[in-house]
Amino acid sequence: MAAMSDTVLPYPLESLYREHSNWLRQWLRARLGNAWDAADLAHDTYVRILRAGTRPSAEDSRRYLRQVANGLMIDLFRRRQLEAAYLEAVALLPQPQAPSAEERALALEALVELDAILDTLPAKARRALLLCKLDGLSYRDIAAELAVSVSSVEKYIAAGLLACYTALYHEEH
Repeated sequence: MAAMSDTVLPYPLESLYREHSNWLRQWLRARLGNAWDAADLAHDTYVRILRAGTRPSAEDSRRYLRQVANGLMIDLFRRRQLEAAYLEAVALLPQPQAPSAEERALALEALVELDAILDTLPAKARRALLLCKLDGLSYRDIAAELAVSVSSVEKYIAAGLLACYTALYHEEH
């Protein structure tokens, strides 16, 4: 049996928060440029850690917090970029065709979810699915674009559709 000094115990969440929350907010504020987003992401960082049920060791606490917060920052930037592109596209629509505020919010939510699903796919599978569904290219044209075989394109698109189906199925049940 290992001696207690040889065992690295996880850092209690209360201690992690108490001892590092101010530091984390300041670290995020320096990167985000404002206190509001920093406070939101700091909160989300601790929520993510709580939900995951993981705890770093005391000596790894700041590195662990930075890693989780950095991932959330990337998600935030990605969401804002997606939202800006969507709103730019909507602004080009004639007024009668423009979606309502509620429709825009629902569409943005769906786009963010789809983006997260597509992000789980390998690059070629993601690109093949987008070329097929958005650009309407045939499998043969996609194969030429990606410099792969048609059977590879079939596998890529099947993987993409399966990922979308799985996300939809798990959300409903």
